[in-house]
Amino acid sequence: MNETPMVSIITPAFNCSPTLRETAETVMNQTYKNWEWLITDDCSDEETKKVLLELSCRDSRIKINHFKSNHGAAVARNDAISRSSGDFIAFIDSDDLWDLDKLQVQVQFMQDGVNFSFTAYSLITEKGQSLNKVVDRQVKKSFGYDDMLKKQATLGCSTVMLRKRAFSDLKMPLLRTGQDYALWLKLLRLGERAYLLPRPLTNYRIVSTSISRNKYKKAMRQWQIYRKVENLGFVKSCHCFCFYAIRAIFRR
Repeated sequence: MNETPMVSIITPAFNCSPTLRETAETVMNQTYKNWEWLITDDCSDEETKKVLLELSCRDSRIKINHFKSNHGAAVARNDAISRSSGDFIAFIDSDDLWDLDKLQVQVQFMQDGVNFSFTAYSLITEKGQSLNKVVDRQVKKSFGYDDMLKKQATLGCSTVMLRKRAFSDLKMPLLRTGQDYALWLKLLRLGERAYLLPRPLTNYRIVSTSISRNKYKKAMRQWQIYRKVENLGFVKSCHCFCFYAIRAIFRR
């Protein structure tokens, strides 16, 4: 591998102009410079398109593709992944923020043969204020398929980095929500492990209107992934769901 491997950064964009510029500053000012940022505009409003044009004019490493109709985050992410040319794939959502050395630290962490890594992350409000809470700062160093079925780690999408050549299929399942979790399961099912870098390198924005904040919908999504994506039996699904529910309660 090159001494400074290329990192392809994947972002779906949909009506995100209020936060996109702030996210972009944390990408463009990374201490690690060998990256490309692949953004797929999922048929956004004109203001978002304006911001995307502005960003692509500022930095040639930012590459935009526009959808003519809305397809959802899974299709948008898959489009960006299909256009990637990097040695590593990293993800950042259009309202999250990276520490400026995030890529530098995580690429270094993966240099000794790690194929799948994620980091701890901090929670912030919609206005960017700290909630003084860090997620995924566990003692355990790595997580396998059974661990993730039980949601023993959150694996925030904007914290994940994958070694591209280690996986033959990085397409996210076509779910409206939870497609990132479904992808992690697909990769871990092959026998891979996800390695935790316990330093919080991402700020995850809590948006009250987000689908992911609806507890009932999150629970139903989790059950759907067990039964229809992973094809687990009813008893196994119930067993895993109990772990998921307990963790969701005690995390708050």
